[in-house]
Amino acid sequence: MNQVQPGSFLTLHYRLAGPDGADLINTFNDKPATLSLGTGELAPAIEARLLGLPEGTHQSFELAPGEAFGERNPELLQRVKRALLNELGDPDERYSAGDVVQFPTPNGQGAYAGVVREIDGDVVVFDFNHPLAGRPVTFEVQLIGVL
Repeated sequence: MNQVQPGSFLTLHYRLAGPDGADLINTFNDKPATLSLGTGELAPAIEARLLGLPEGTHQSFELAPGEAFGERNPELLQRVKRALLNELGDPDERYSAGDVVQFPTPNGQGAYAGVVREIDGDVVVFDFNHPLAGRPVTFEVQLIGVL
């Protein structure tokens, strides 16, 4: 029976739940996922928990706050002037707390997201931390195939 090793190609069902137990991702009621370890599709801490597991395993892992998606970084709370947002995007856009806004990467080839945390006059405060940073998560996995 094959065991998960660095670089393994996996076919699996998995479920990622937040601290409240609500599913964030769940493939158990759909077709299984396929992925390769080490390509960034799963957080390194989750990949580390999979290493050595044999094909056919069905297991759940509790990951401590910050273990799966890092600790919250206060430097990733950024104040952005409305004038800059108008210049980069739609000047008629209205922002509300909780909105997710896409920003272009410096090279223009990709994007990253920030969550609006507050609006203070002509400044919008964005949180660029991963939404699960600093929070515990549960990862359930059923390994269907390991190559």
